[in-house]
Amino acid sequence: MAGAVIADIQQSSVHDGPGFRTTVFFKGCQMRCPWCHNPETISFEPEMLHYPEKCIGCGKCDEGCFSGARIPCGRRMSVADVFREIERDMPYYGADGGVTLSGGEPLCQPAFARELLERCREAGVGAAIETNLGVPWEIAEPVLSLCSVVMADLKLWDEAEHMRWVGASNRPVKENLSRIAALGMPLVLRTPIVPGVNATREQIAPIAEFAARLPNLRYYELLSYHPLGLSKLAALGREAREFEKPTREMMELLAGAATEAGVKVAVNGVRAGGRKC
Repeated sequence: MAGAVIADIQQSSVHDGPGFRTTVFFKGCQMRCPWCHNPETISFEPEMLHYPEKCIGCGKCDEGCFSGARIPCGRRMSVADVFREIERDMPYYGADGGVTLSGGEPLCQPAFARELLERCREAGVGAAIETNLGVPWEIAEPVLSLCSVVMADLKLWDEAEHMRWVGASNRPVKENLSRIAALGMPLVLRTPIVPGVNATREQIAPIAEFAARLPNLRYYELLSYHPLGLSKLAALGREAREFEKPTREMMELLAGAATEAGVKVAVNGVRAGGRKC
């Protein structure tokens, strides 16, 4: 296999699934969420992030930027290249940790994702995936079947609103979630909460009601929008749209609406009672 374009490999992660993890960020995504906090992973091609305020005028750009004014994002890697990075963390995974495929959208490079997960399984490494599930099932299933946990987004319930904000239908997402449930794959369902987009009881309640009918659901997580992506968009030379950050009171209200639907709810990685997910 020729390889895949990988944006980053984060060692020692504790935020992308249970336990101690290595997170592999794939480059490329078929959705265009204007609130994305990893906009450097949307394009399938390697890119350069420019931070002119950090430039020291050394004139050595071709040798690599020492001041952080030019940061490359994306390099083509083989499965063996990526697995060598994973091996460095393997002694620390324990019973719960492992590898998480993230992005971008890992299912946009399914052959590479599957080969990497097969390599992990052979080595006894557990795997999780963070995905928008917006691809045909015949593409998704061979990858998902190798994961011990699927962490999937359902950003908006209404298809027209999903098309408006994300640029893609949510119909495959809902269908794939139902198929995952039928197979009994452990699932964490997530919704990024973005004021002006979906931060109302009316928007969250139908997603929570749908989630309550999924027998394989571990919990439903609400994630607060954070403007982390704005500086990256500027560094990429792209136009940015800023949203307000949801207040604590807003998140509590939405968590209450979801709880009323009968699901276990987490907010920003914390379950009821203050327990970390």
